Amino acid sequence: MSTTTDALMAYDDVLAAFDPALGLEVHVELNTASKMFCGCPATFGGEPNAGTCPTCLGLPGAMPVVNGKAVESAIRIGLALNCDIAEWCRFARKNYFYPDMPKNFQTSQYDEPIAFDGYMDVTVPVEGGGDEVFRVEIERAHMEEDTGKSLHVGGATGRIHGADYSLVDYNRAGIPLIEIVTRPILGAGERAPEVAKAYVSQLRELIVALGVSEARMDQGNLRADVNLSLAPKGSGVLGTRTETKNVNSFRSVERAVRYEMQRHAVILSDGGSILQETRHWHEDTGITTSGREKSDAEDYRYFPEPDLVPVAPSREWVEELRGTLPENPTVRRARLQAEWGFSDMEMRDTIGAGALGLVIETIAEGAAPQAARKWWLGELARRSNEDGVDLVDLPITPADVARIQALVDDKTVNDKLARQVFEGVLAGEGTPDEVVASRGLAVVSDDGALGAAVDNAIAANPDVADKIREGKVAAAGALIGAVMKEMRGQADAGRVRELILEKLA
Repeated sequence: MSTTTDALMAYDDVLAAFDPALGLEVHVELNTASKMFCGCPATFGGEPNAGTCPTCLGLPGAMPVVNGKAVESAIRIGLALNCDIAEWCRFARKNYFYPDMPKNFQTSQYDEPIAFDGYMDVTVPVEGGGDEVFRVEIERAHMEEDTGKSLHVGGATGRIHGADYSLVDYNRAGIPLIEIVTRPILGAGERAPEVAKAYVSQLRELIVALGVSEARMDQGNLRADVNLSLAPKGSGVLGTRTETKNVNSFRSVERAVRYEMQRHAVILSDGGSILQETRHWHEDTGITTSGREKSDAEDYRYFPEPDLVPVAPSREWVEELRGTLPENPTVRRARLQAEWGFSDMEMRDTIGAGALGLVIETIAEGAAPQAARKWWLGELARRSNEDGVDLVDLPITPADVARIQALVDDKTVNDKLARQVFEGVLAGEGTPDEVVASRGLAVVSDDGALGAAVDNAIAANPDVADKIREGKVAAAGALIGAVMKEMRGQADAGRVRELILEKLA
């Protein structure tokens, strides 16, 4: 498949001529113990096709049974998104022929979803201070099963085009999914890419708070399809949309929206028309390429699933589940900001970086709020930018970050050495303690070794020593720097200062 870069219009020119309309479809993989319609384990990895049974393989005569925990999770997600919960809903067969679903249909929901007519208020930081709130209307949240995973062997792209042959692992087939579909998001204008990113990021935050999914985009627990169309400025109509499939990071959501806006604009300005199609996002090149012509709902020949009874959650159960919801996100952010002592700008930057959940988890592991924020928005944000990945996708956990800060707090390492500990953990060298041991990073606190280094610094800088003797203690910084250099940064700076002042008193 060609990945030739399309002609793109300058972004400002796009905004001058067109109005964008966004739509997002987010698939959330639930963390239930078993699959949606059978008792097979809903787990990653393992021997290919070992986690299967006649039901998820679609063998004749195998009958499905709905996973009650998945229904509960779907209701809680719907309630958290301010949706109405259906008094009666049912499953439907989505018919298509492709090897990732051996039944030749996917069990999903069509015109009778479990949750509908909701909304989510998304905050986007404004340059110079404050936030802008966009209300994203939720059309529906429905239950369905995941498909198997295809592995295309041979070829340069890892896709079916150019592959020598394909293999299919059905361990994932049947794992419970909730698909959350927005209505068209209008009026975002130049902020459309940011709104898309913020929506997926803040939706993930909500899903994690509910405890129904790990929602890791890098592991496929959360997958986003981005729909975009352009219409002439001020026309008030919707243009022909494209759907960019399985965008796998927050920053990629933002980049994909921007790219498609610029690509659509060139085609429309040249008098062309947009093909309604699915497109693939290429993280390495930052472009989309054509996939297949987009099917409409009637192409899937939906009809009610005859092997499953309707789901009719009682109002009492729904209200009981409402009582288990976490705090409203807006209220929660305000409370956390007050508890942590963050300024408006610090809180806004934390949310804008997609780090709020990570900071929360790091604090829960024992780190002080400012320390947790410092590492995630400092050293780790720098690394995520260098690697081109989201913070949440870095190979380090909040527990690791909290442990590194604990090593700083107990003076095992200082801030400079802590950065080397982060480097080691990110490189896969082990836990923070293992990295400290293997790299020999522990701070030297032995007074004998420190005293000798202080003596050397005093002897090498007699003029500085005289200033300190005269009471100019601020000059001690130069001697501390000399000691730190001799000790390769592995000295307790506080103790070094004490020894200098003692010796020159």
